Amino acid sequence: MESKLLDSVNTIQTPEGVDIHLRVAGIWPRSVAWVIDLLIRGVIYILLGFLAGVLGDFGSGLMLIGFFFMEWFYPVLFEVLNKGMTPGKKFLGIQVLNSDGTPVGWSPSMLRNILRTVDFLPLFYGLGFISMLMNDRFQRIGDLAADTIVVYYNKTAEIQGIPEYAEIKPAYDLSLEEQQSILRYAERSNQLSGARLHELAEILNSLDVPAHSMSKEKLLGIANGLTGRK
Repeated sequence: MESKLLDSVNTIQTPEGVDIHLRVAGIWPRSVAWVIDLLIRGVIYILLGFLAGVLGDFGSGLMLIGFFFMEWFYPVLFEVLNKGMTPGKKFLGIQVLNSDGTPVGWSPSMLRNILRTVDFLPLFYGLGFISMLMNDRFQRIGDLAADTIVVYYNKTAEIQGIPEYAEIKPAYDLSLEEQQSILRYAERSNQLSGARLHELAEILNSLDVPAHSMSKEKLLGIANGLTGRK
């Protein structure tokens, strides 16, 4: 029960005014997840060592390459391609997200994992442990630099993909900010009520052909066009 007392709720408000409540994972579940991932990597290291003994010099080279990729890319690949969850995190039901609640990408994941070397100092994540105790979102130094958080996985808070609609071209070229606004609208469309979706669509009427009302369907069609769907 102590681990639950160390956890806190982080409330994020989306641009559409929707509150998403994320329960931040404390030190204990994150530590257990790290140990599980360490054991998995350890088994793979043993297998690579066995191959090195069988294959000679070629195996030794393969082992060194494998060690490098396992140490630096094991967490990154899982975090980016598996909803922010390494096998250890998935077992504990926690995931890495950007601090605004969006899925973590390659750059922040790489940064937070590269800085594990700093968090590990002077021994066994000493600096990372101190950093986590000093902020209410339990962010280690790597998380602070990458602007990421580790939270309990909540499927209802997950940002869904853009629903598929027939492509629609806007009346004129959209600015980058306008494109981002439409994509965010589409990504969160499954979280908003129909009334709220239509209310937001009316705000963007100026993007459509004059004298035509912008609708949810048109916005989703434009979003599909922006993502390259046909």
